[in-house]
Amino acid sequence: MSFWEYVGNRHQQLLTDAYQHASAVFQCMVLATLIGVLLGVVTYRSDWAGNLATTATSTILTVPSLAMIGLLIPVVGLGVPPTVIALTLYGLLPIVRNSIVGLRGVDPSLVDAAKGIGMSRVIRLARVELPLAWPPILTGIRVSTQMLMGIAAIAAYASGPGLGNEIFRGLASLGSKNALNQVLAGTLGIIVLALLFDAAYVLLGRLTIPRGIRV
Repeated sequence: MSFWEYVGNRHQQLLTDAYQHASAVFQCMVLATLIGVLLGVVTYRSDWAGNLATTATSTILTVPSLAMIGLLIPVVGLGVPPTVIALTLYGLLPIVRNSIVGLRGVDPSLVDAAKGIGMSRVIRLARVELPLAWPPILTGIRVSTQMLMGIAAIAAYASGPGLGNEIFRGLASLGSKNALNQVLAGTLGIIVLALLFDAAYVLLGRLTIPRGIRV
């Protein structure tokens, strides 16, 4: 059976796996973004706190994904929980680092001007600092998403959702007539999803970043 015949016969299952893969990555990216930006906001004013946050999240990233999921299985079981926890943790570093860099890069004179017209610290953060720091933060989100697209395939080891199941089935049946097709379908599916997500981020950037800041 050729690759395209295999895709035609299995398109329904492949679309389901692709949807689950994209959904898992998207939801984990939302969690990682909320946690990562919050960590950046809390730590960017202090050198040691910012370094601690960056070091802690970079240390998490050094743990092999298979080992991370394997360690989580006895604690939270199989399926979605270890997938969500692992992907969220792996997605933190670029977002935390870029949040800190972006917030520290805001022109102090703009912050002083906002303070001079009576803005509180929270309002300054929400209306001045975070909007100006948004371009590097979005870059961090894009980098994290690309990483998680590949890492999410390992979730199949813990009976998690996504295209990794197609890859694992193919690897488990190497030598059979459809083994290569399964691995190729899962791999290409992940690449296509990664490109679609990145295109969506480019569009989001064009819609949310003023032209002057983009330039």
